[in-house]
Amino acid sequence: MTEAPLKTLSDLANEAHNRIQSTHEHINPVVEVRRGMRDAGIPADVMTIDCLRTQRRINLILHDQQPGIVLYQFVTREETVGGEFKQIDLATLSSTTLFEWMQDHFG
Repeated sequence: MTEAPLKTLSDLANEAHNRIQSTHEHINPVVEVRRGMRDAGIPADVMTIDCLRTQRRINLILHDQQPGIVLYQFVTREETVGGEFKQIDLATLSSTTLFEWMQDHFG
């Protein structure tokens, strides 16, 4: 996989992270890119956004076999991975969308 989709997603998450921290002091999300799936031979990159206070997580997956698509789900940190993933086009995903997800899921 080229790094471009992961860089795009990382940039959007960084913008949303900065905005959420300046707007909601009680939400301090931790953004992490995980290479575990790729290291295990699955052609995908995972980004998690965690809220330690609420123990909730947003999983975001970029899968090589679905270029231009971000798979996402809202779970708890205990669940790690829930059931079904929803999807959104990376081209339509914005930092505002990520901000709203964090605000709604972590607030």
